[in-house]
Amino acid sequence: MTIYGIDGILVTVEADISDGLPSFDMVGVLASEVKEAKERVRTALKNSGFHLPPKRITVNLSPADLRKSGSGFDFPIAIAILCALGLFPAENLKKCMLCGELSLDGRLCPVSGVLPAVFTAREKGLSLMAVPVENLPEAQAVEGVQAVGLRTLKEAAEWMMHPEQSWRQPIIQAALSEGEIEWDFCDIAGQTAVRRAAEIAAAGMHNLLCVGPPGTGKTMVAKRLPGILPLMDQEEMLEVTKIYSVCGLLDSGRSLIRKRPFRSPHHTISTAALTGGGSIPKPGEITLAHRGVLFLDELPEFSRTALESLRQPLEDRELTISRVRRVCHFPADFLFCAAMNPCKCGYYPDRSQCFCSEGSVRKYRNRISRPLLDRLDLLVEVPKLVYEDWRTEKEGETSASIRSRVEAACRLQQIRFQNLPIRFNSQMSGKQVRELCPLGREEEAFMKQSFEIMGMSPRQYDRIIKVARTIADLEGEDQIREEHLSEAVFYRSMTEKYWGVAEL
Repeated sequence: MTIYGIDGILVTVEADISDGLPSFDMVGVLASEVKEAKERVRTALKNSGFHLPPKRITVNLSPADLRKSGSGFDFPIAIAILCALGLFPAENLKKCMLCGELSLDGRLCPVSGVLPAVFTAREKGLSLMAVPVENLPEAQAVEGVQAVGLRTLKEAAEWMMHPEQSWRQPIIQAALSEGEIEWDFCDIAGQTAVRRAAEIAAAGMHNLLCVGPPGTGKTMVAKRLPGILPLMDQEEMLEVTKIYSVCGLLDSGRSLIRKRPFRSPHHTISTAALTGGGSIPKPGEITLAHRGVLFLDELPEFSRTALESLRQPLEDRELTISRVRRVCHFPADFLFCAAMNPCKCGYYPDRSQCFCSEGSVRKYRNRISRPLLDRLDLLVEVPKLVYEDWRTEKEGETSASIRSRVEAACRLQQIRFQNLPIRFNSQMSGKQVRELCPLGREEEAFMKQSFEIMGMSPRQYDRIIKVARTIADLEGEDQIREEHLSEAVFYRSMTEKYWGVAEL
């Protein structure tokens, strides 16, 4: 099997041994690492005690028009050759998928992309999956396919002779609590406003931008966001694990990723590394953040091209990459959190520390385009702390306590969207906003006034309603009230404060 994007494509490995000049040929549009497999396979067979006759050996990987890449073909190529030698009947290979790399001494080495391979095996009606023993926990995560963990090529050949035998090895894993919180909100002193905004963002998966001087806690808040997000269900765990398996980022012996991802790329990241790409497309940071948090610190320092590439994924929650032969769809449903300083030095408008000109402040802020700002639901100031407030502040509320309220709000959303393919308020379309978020007479009048004063676009209007709906869910309210709308409008009005012409 070969990986394209995050999906597996079934590849059939055939071997033929015939009379003629001794040779070992492999065909089927092969990448360099697959071409090199014949040397690994030949040596691994010899060191495992199998004798290759001086004949013409031909290995075909089909379909012939699909480029094959990765090191997982070593194992199936070796088994196909042993089958062609008559070591066991071809019937024993039916309904079976093989995946693994070979070392020169015949050991099976772990490979990436096993989880999508198991999904592909189940979709194609295969019932057996043989993998290196290190990949066994990953292969056992999917029901419907019997996974077998093997250590050596010799052990694999013995299993092929007697496939009815059970070769499952017990996998001992350290107990992992799904609710374990690494970074806790109780460590943050003060900053009530940004803590409130973070709670709203987590409850509805709303995008969040924090603006403030250096050292005020913007990054601390972002790192603690995964700890207050609702726990992942089985489907989400499989989605995330599949992505990390393809990228080779799944820890050895780990079956499923249970914690929501937190990705924080450096501002020098390229557009392709952020969104994904390549001749054979690979996932980027936005896909690795799927079902979790993508945090961009020092947002204006990222390249304009990289930032603008986020606009479509933030709207559609997926990324489409087109190549000549195929089109890849990468999931990108994440909570986007960003942080930035109010100016280049970080201290504007405190003129005792900031010496930036008004023009340089405007230029710095304008690195963030209006279309990108339109896709941010919450903008919150993170002010500099006063010494007395910081030192006298009691221990803040814990992430576990905040998460309990977030999960209660998420349960209300599950009931609301039980017949729809969405999970959170932020995912509602404009039509769904109008149908599921009706406003009373007073609330309608308030939004009309806000719409005219702020010069909102329909997209901004819908995002305010979605945020207000989340605020109401956090309070357990069925109807959106004016105070909910007022708070949501406040977060939007901060955009005009920092990017409005009158302010500078």
